[in-house]
Order: sequence, then C-alpha cells, then structure tokens
Amino acid sequence: MRYDIGIRIKDLDKKLDIIAVERERFHFRPIIEGSKEVERQIATSAIDLTEVRGREKDKNSLVDLLLSQSSQQQVLPIISIVGMGGIGKTTLARLAFNDDKVNTHFDKKIWVCVSEPFDELKIAKAIIESLTSSPSQLVGLETVMQNISQQIEGKKFLLVLDDVWTENFEKWENLKRTLKCGSLESRILVTTRKESVANAIGTTNTILLGILPEEECWSLFCQLAFLGKPNEEFEEIGKKIIKKCKGLPLAVKALSSLLRFKREFEEWENVLESEIWELEEVEQEVFQPLLLSYYDLPPTLKKCFAYCVMFPKDYEIEKEQLIKLWMAQGYLKSKNSKKDMELVGEEYFKSLAMRSFFQDFEKREHEFDILSCKVHDIVHDFAQFLTQNECYTIEVGSREEIELESSYDKVRHSMIKIQGGASFPSSIYTRNTFLRSLVVDCNYGTDPKIVLSKLVDQFTCLRSLSLNKCSIEEVPVEIKKLIHLRYLDLSWNRNIKELPETLCGLYNLQTLDIIGCENIRKLPQGIGNLINLRHLLNRGTDSISYMPKSLERLTSLRTLEIFVISEGNYGSEECCVECLKNFKHLRKFGIKGLGNLRDVDEVKGIELNNKKNLRFSRVNFTGRMNDEQNQQLLDELQPHPNLETLALVNYSGKTIFPNWMMSLTKLRRLYLRDCVNCEHLPPLGKLSSLEILLITRMKSVKRVGNEFLGIEI
Repeated sequence: MRYDIGIRIKDLDKKLDIIAVERERFHFRPIIEGSKEVERQIATSAIDLTEVRGREKDKNSLVDLLLSQSSQQQVLPIISIVGMGGIGKTTLARLAFNDDKVNTHFDKKIWVCVSEPFDELKIAKAIIESLTSSPSQLVGLETVMQNISQQIEGKKFLLVLDDVWTENFEKWENLKRTLKCGSLESRILVTTRKESVANAIGTTNTILLGILPEEECWSLFCQLAFLGKPNEEFEEIGKKIIKKCKGLPLAVKALSSLLRFKREFEEWENVLESEIWELEEVEQEVFQPLLLSYYDLPPTLKKCFAYCVMFPKDYEIEKEQLIKLWMAQGYLKSKNSKKDMELVGEEYFKSLAMRSFFQDFEKREHEFDILSCKVHDIVHDFAQFLTQNECYTIEVGSREEIELESSYDKVRHSMIKIQGGASFPSSIYTRNTFLRSLVVDCNYGTDPKIVLSKLVDQFTCLRSLSLNKCSIEEVPVEIKKLIHLRYLDLSWNRNIKELPETLCGLYNLQTLDIIGCENIRKLPQGIGNLINLRHLLNRGTDSISYMPKSLERLTSLRTLEIFVISEGNYGSEECCVECLKNFKHLRKFGIKGLGNLRDVDEVKGIELNNKKNLRFSRVNFTGRMNDEQNQQLLDELQPHPNLETLALVNYSGKTIFPNWMMSLTKLRRLYLRDCVNCEHLPPLGKLSSLEILLITRMKSVKRVGNEFLGIEI
C-alpha cells in the first residue's frame, strides 16, 4: 500500500508540472481578488471577406431577421447566434453587421465584446463610446445609462453583444430598460456558446450555427494555405488533412496557417498522421477557445464531459446509458439530497448540450426524448488533450493480437470496440488493476471470446462493466469479486440461461441491464439483497415466468421495466402484486400478465395513483381473464395525473374509456396495441397535452368520427 501511495504521489507531481507548463503556454494569470477573469481575445466588427466561406445562407437568414418588421411587435427583438467555440459565430455577426442593407436600415450601429465577467458599467461605457465615437469620461452607471437613453431615443439601432457568458437575468435588466428608449425596429444581436444564455436574456429568435460543409472548408484552406492559388501537388493530401477539421472553421484556419510555409511533402504527411491535439500550433489556436468553455463548467460537469472521451470518435453515445455510467462513477451527487441522481444527470446532459459539447442528437421514431448524441471530433481531441491517459479507446478490427501501450496501466475508463471477427485482446487480462469503467462494444452476432472469469479476477476495482452483445454464455460465480460494481450491462447476450446467486452479493449495484437475454428463465432468489438497485432493465426476457419473493425489498427502484404476474402457482417463491404499493420512487414501470390475477380487486394493491414520480407505464393484459374482467381491471388501474406515457397492450375489452382517462392532463404519448376487441376510440382530443398517438392492430374499430376529437355536435 505504501508503495502504491508513493507511485500516486509521483504521478500527481507530474500532473502539477504539466499544469505549470500549460499555464505558461496559454498565458493564464493568477486570479486576483476573487475575479474569474482570464485573458481573452477581444473581437471587433472588422472583417476580411476573403477569409469567409460558406456562410452566405446563414448571413441572408440573419439579415432578414434584422430587417424584418411586424405590426404586432411589442418588445425589442433579441437574436442569438449559438454554437461551439470556433464555429464562426462572431464571423457571422460581422458579416451581417457590415452588410450594405443593414448599414442603410439602422440609424446607429454598436459593437461590444462582452466576454466574462459581465461588467454592466464597462459594457455601458463601451456602448456610449461607440455611439459618440469618443472616450467616455462618465463614472457612475446611472449617468452612463441616461446618456445612452438620450443618444438612442426614437432611433433604430443595431447593438451587437459578442461572446456573452452570463446566465444571470438580473444583470441584463438595467441595460434592457435603457434600450427600450429606442425604436421598436431596433435589434439586439448576441453571440454565445450557451443556449441557456440565449434563454436567460429573452431571445426571440435563435440561430444554431452548424459546421462548415467540406467543400467550403477546402475553399477556405486553399485561400489561406495556398494564398488562393491551386497547388496540384498538395491537393490530395490537403483534402485528407481538411477532413480532420470536421467542419470547424477555426481548425481549418489553424491548420492552413501551419502548412502555409511548409513546402516539403513529408511535412504535410507528418501533419496528416498526427492527432490534432499533438500539434502545438493547432493546440494553441483551437483549444484556447474550448478551454474557456471548459473552465466555465462546474467541477462535476468537467468530470462528466471528460468521461465522454472514453467513447471513440463519431460514436453514438446513448443518453440513458451515459447518465447511468456517470452515476456509477459518483459524479451525480446533488447538494439537494432529495433530488434523484437521474434527474441531476438529465440536467448535466442538457447543460453540456446547451454549451455545444454534444451534437448530432437522435430520437427514436414516435418519441420526443433524445436517444443519443455524438461529440464533435475536435471537441473529442480537446477532451483527450485534457485527460491525457485517463480515458482510452481500443479498436480491434482484425484477428491479430494487439500490443497495449505502457500508459494503459494508468487508464481509469476504457472502451474496447471489436469489429468483424476479431477477438477480445488477451493482453487486457494481465493489465491495469485500477480500471474503473470497462465498456466492450461488439457487432451483433460476433463472438469476441471473452473469458469473463479472467476479467473478474483482474479488474476488481470496476464500477461499470458493459458487455452488450458479447456472446456471453455464462456469468461466473466469481462475479461476486466485483464488490465496487455499480453498473452491469449484460444486454442482448441471448445464450445466458441464468444469473448466479453470487451476483446478489454486489450490494453497491445500481443498474442491472439484461434486456434481450431471452433465455434467462428466472431471476435469482436473492435479488432482494441488491438494496441499492435503482434500475432493473429486463424487457425482452420473455422466458422469465415469475418475480422472486425477495424483489419486494427493492423499494429504491426507479425503473422496473417488466413485473411478471405468473400463470402458475410458485407459492412462497413468488413476489405478490401487492408489494408494488411500496415502490414509491418508480419513474418507469411495466407489468405483464395482468389478466393472470386471481381477482380484479388485486389490481388496487399496485396503487399506481400514489406513484407521483411515475412518468412511463406499460400494461400488458395477457392472461386468463375475459373481456369484461379486462375492462374492470382497466377501470381500477388509475395512474397518477403526472403520467406522461401510457401503453396498453393485449387489452380485450370493447371500449377504452376508463373514468380516469381525462384526468391525465400531462399525458404526452399514448400507445394502444393489440386491443383487438375494442370497437370505439375514446375522445382523445380532450387530452390537452397529447402529442403522440400510436395505434396498432385494433381491427374491430370500423369508424372514427367527431367523438374521437372530443367534439360534441
């Protein structure tokens, strides 16, 4: 232990040395008197049009917004350009600011670089100096504001506030009140990296600025690297280098500036083969604005962002999985102890998304929640630069054994992506006993030949283990050694037939994912020992015929995807439906075999109406009960009014209109599936929040009229 601590101290000393070097490289200065101010570039309105490519459409849209008029307009319009650092927000604002039509339209034009911290007096003085074209000698904020009012009263003005960071609404109030003295045809144009800033200041129109098309990147590169003159010798390799920029104009400019004076082909090859974050010139140009965004994050969000570098570039990161992985690492502890970690994770994800750290959001069909996202390649390089060797991705694409770098022993979070017919690298079994996260990603149908017992022996410090689609056939009893494990993903391993009872000794486990493990016949009887379990993901496990008795102890569950009511009689081994009344924290809940209840009144024991946190419920009526009993079951279910998604499956009644239906004022999604005897649809038009309605195989419905819309004639 002493030796290990000594090694860690040496590692810490090295990290401190690196921080000291970076401090000098990026010209950071000590914080004085509590100020968070860091030296930042000050942008002006001047622009060189020869260095701008591919923003004509965005410019035209922005100019149209600046010049548009509306007779209904009651407030001063605020237009916000939002995007990641280096994407070209300031450039777009400059293009519009210097447009001929804009020059003619406005009486006064003002450009102020705001940056951080948000200093009301400094901004106000900058506005007055721009209006009067002379330095301001005024001192007090009130005096300056009055002077601004006099200068703009009744006039059409365009005020550009570049690089805004503050989300504090109160800091805007004095300025907004003063600016109301101008004409309502005036405009405020804001550039910011944070969508939350745009919301805080009362934005009326938002422009989310995307990446630059590849052909425009190439045009910009040629202008800067070749001074506008084609160079056939370097064209092919130049286009390959440009692909590394992934549409980020700042990266294109940095690389083109780097290569402008390199005339040897070998020098260009070196740049092509290097990681962007290994090129010092590019690192300073591109990463400095990203560092400003990074240092604006709270400490916990910095950890969450850095963790994402474990996933390879262009990887679709599933939002729900990411939040559970963050939770397993202890990143989601809230100051408000009553707030669920999952809700904190949602807030963190949204915060990183609004700061443009995530992009390419995907949603499932018929759903409105974000399913997955990606990290821009340059942002990924930046995160890799920050974390050095803390996170590591191994991509295996052939049957040849790979050699791991010595730095892998210091890695804490690792993803192994296995493609084709490749096998799991055997060298992993003998390396890095301090690994905390291991995610193995396989193509479905491949067998990477993972020896799970060896993994368990080696990585006893793991908090997260994901073996999705890895053709695992057996979970060894040695799984009990992973005493720190909080996240276990065994999903879509269809050959697993049972989970060992020793798994129930993993008392810290928060998430157990066995989705698609269709041959698991039963859950372990000791599952109730997993007292910290919050998510039991078990859809697609149709071979499970009942729920074990000890499940009733898992009252901390937030997700119970399928609670099975058995057809047979398992006596004291089976968990009864009445125990569900104690599951008060559920947010997502499904029940299967509701028609197998012995008596209709038993459904009251579930007490769905008392589950105020429940947002998603799926009810499958399969079972012995007849049509009339099914209808009685539906009447007795009555969920809480906070429910947002309801799915009714295999319901055999003739009508679907329980007396509680219209009380679901927050219901956004309703799925009706295989309700084959139902003859009439309820008046769903009366559900004011309903956005998505999915009806499948309701073959007895012959007519849909005004009653469906809730219209009385």
